[in-house]
Amino acid sequence: MRTTTRAGRMCLVTGEAVIDVEQASAGRFPADPLAVFEEWDAFRSWAAALEAAGVQTSAGPDGGVSPTPRQVFAIGLNYRDHAEEAGLAAPESPSVFTKFATSLTGPDTRLRLPGGRVDWEAELVVVMGRRAEHVTPKDAWSYVAGLTVGQDYSERDVQSVGPVPQFSLGKSFPGFAPTGPVLVTADEFADPDDLAIECLVNGESVQKSRTSSMIFPVPELIARLSAVCPLLPGDLIFTGTPSGVGHARTPQRYLRPGDEVVTRIEGIGQLRQTCVAA
Repeated sequence: MRTTTRAGRMCLVTGEAVIDVEQASAGRFPADPLAVFEEWDAFRSWAAALEAAGVQTSAGPDGGVSPTPRQVFAIGLNYRDHAEEAGLAAPESPSVFTKFATSLTGPDTRLRLPGGRVDWEAELVVVMGRRAEHVTPKDAWSYVAGLTVGQDYSERDVQSVGPVPQFSLGKSFPGFAPTGPVLVTADEFADPDDLAIECLVNGESVQKSRTSSMIFPVPELIARLSAVCPLLPGDLIFTGTPSGVGHARTPQRYLRPGDEVVTRIEGIGQLRQTCVAA
């Protein structure tokens, strides 16, 4: 199953059709995506029986797949090659920070560069479909609504200022957390733990890996996070980025006005940001 949002409304994607959930369900499920995630199991059962002849909209997605989550988690150094390019040892436990919710946006946007050194970080993003507390890795996938594409744009000056790094601030400028274009349930993949991920800047492939290279795969991340705090329906987990970021290059490379960033993940789709001056 695939979902997306249009004008903040939950939509079901079936083939070429984009179906407004509230209208097609005659109000059984609301337009608010977060409210739908609260009833995810019931929604999946309803969607499985829905015919594509439901209420359709011709427009594509314009918002993130979960635009108003209560919590946004992000994981640093979750690919061994990224830790190596940063000159750091692979972590023994997940390095966790947040991206504040006002940084969330949709899949095809203009990225306003605030100045300084703005970098790219392609990421697989998990959206939770059930409240998760003290979940085991074995059971973790049953708590996931689906997977989507994300970018963890990072302003490296703000990120590194002060006596300790300011990860959350440096990664939370408006537009720094695009997701989409669709949310895909795990059963759509042959192996949801092994997906090709790539980032291109102006057509040049700068990051290319597979999510099977994560140090802490999705089930382990859910287990570790849910051991500390409940994960709620609609919550996002940015799962980390592979090697190839601009900050680790020689010479270092950062985004400039006019640059185009495309981020894609196998079986899901792609994001596209055009960089503009603030």
